Amino acid sequence: MINNFFKNKVILITGGTGSLGHALVEFFVKNAYLKKLIIFSRDELKQSEMKQKFPENKYKYLRYFIGDVRDANRLIIATKNVDYLIHAAALKQIDTAEYNPTECIRTNIDGAENVIHAALECGVKNVVALSTDKACAPINLY
Repeated sequence: MINNFFKNKVILITGGTGSLGHALVEFFVKNAYLKKLIIFSRDELKQSEMKQKFPENKYKYLRYFIGDVRDANRLIIATKNVDYLIHAAALKQIDTAEYNPTECIRTNIDGAENVIHAALECGVKNVVALSTDKACAPINLY
């Protein structure tokens, strides 16, 4: 069923090398015949490690795209001709967010807004925004 649903589709995953993004990439590689899977991440090291696990010469539909959801223009470039956009990029560590509140806001709020605008501008019909809330108390910044 998954195969038929995503067959010949283009999927973009923001935060594609994070814990959830990596799991999604692995799922799609094992279960779907995609036209293209774009792994959008600002982490060059994690992309390099993922390329070793899923080499481009074997998985010709994978595209490793360095970028940050904070960069609206780069996100728009990555979003062109995408059928499904899965937004999994976020800063999730509570202590880090509380110590670096502005950075957390730029990624989690401004970045999510950039994803919405890129999807609208590029005509993406299907967007999945994942809740990555790991907040342990509703009073903290995250």
